[in-house]
Amino acid sequence: MLIRTRLAGAAVALVVCALAAPAAQASDAVAPDVATADLAAPVPGSGDGGLTDETVQAEETAGTKQTCVDPALAAHLSPFGDSRQYFLAPGGVLLHSNTYACDDFATIDDAIGAYLDTRGDLPIPRVGALAIAAAITSDEIRMTNHPWSFSVGVLRDRLCFERLVVINDFTAVAMAVPLLAETDRLPVGGGAPRAHRTIAVLGPGTGLGVSGLVPAGSEWIALSGEGGHVTMAPVSERENAVLDLMRARFDHVSAERVISGSGLVNLYNGLCELAGKPAAGLTAAQISDPQTAASDACAKKATAMFCAMLGTVAGNLALTLGARGGIYIAGGIVPRLGEAFARSQFRSRFEDKGRLRAYLAAVPTFVVMRPDAALLGAATLLDAE
Repeated sequence: MLIRTRLAGAAVALVVCALAAPAAQASDAVAPDVATADLAAPVPGSGDGGLTDETVQAEETAGTKQTCVDPALAAHLSPFGDSRQYFLAPGGVLLHSNTYACDDFATIDDAIGAYLDTRGDLPIPRVGALAIAAAITSDEIRMTNHPWSFSVGVLRDRLCFERLVVINDFTAVAMAVPLLAETDRLPVGGGAPRAHRTIAVLGPGTGLGVSGLVPAGSEWIALSGEGGHVTMAPVSERENAVLDLMRARFDHVSAERVISGSGLVNLYNGLCELAGKPAAGLTAAQISDPQTAASDACAKKATAMFCAMLGTVAGNLALTLGARGGIYIAGGIVPRLGEAFARSQFRSRFEDKGRLRAYLAAVPTFVVMRPDAALLGAATLLDAE
């Protein structure tokens, strides 16, 4: 069973899928920070068999990787996105889907339980993987931008699963990158990906997710971190003026404070204040709407500043990781901007690194157009079973 959860706009989308992927079709990405609750014998090095920081490893029997053939749970608990449901697990079959409003449920248990009640004759899943917008540091998971929190072990027991794996949602997106088709990504600017080189992934939604892929022989190691919370540095006097207003409000102005759904609202409000006009109380979707931009100069400037600042952070990430394999922009906001994003200052700001301009000019940037990329990545953990 595949579950997709949307948190800030409104909906929890739930999908059932049977997973039976051949090993050759599975992603070769390995995720380092994975919270695992398992009823089987403890994984070596994982202490009590509950939480492990190691990637779920595929079992080998007579040299053949075993895959899950029963319905399995792969959920994306993402704070921004859309509700389209056409995810197909690698080698799998879509069985069932439904959509719910997040605020209709007090806990994730309730949301999953409500969905399972609609499964009809389908069997209860035995294993599952959750891609969630949160730091994965222990068995206790607390979402960064939503009140849901849970224990991986307790949730596994309540669902009567044999195994439940939890991974950061942008780590899951990174794991999906090797599986993306050309039509799943939209190039922005020049450059060409270098084979077997580090790849960086980031994307604004309700928060700012950051991850990457590091080559390790024939496999990839997916990075797990909280790069969205790095300190945001201004490039122009106008950006600095907006950030000054935000510094008076927040104890730390991170990249996420400006490059996210709420961040776009912060930029708009700040620009309105600098212009001496009252903010119109717009949502992020309204601010980035071209029709709004046509009548509200601050909305147009806020979207432009958003794209430029995203370019700054993406360039920083590319330099930090040495991401000559490319930069992938995911999340729920940028794909909706369409051609406006391609015409924005994103790419010029991405390359604007002084002596390293030529280095970054050779690094390609892509927008991930596949809305279920995190689900695709989370499903690879189940394929590895």
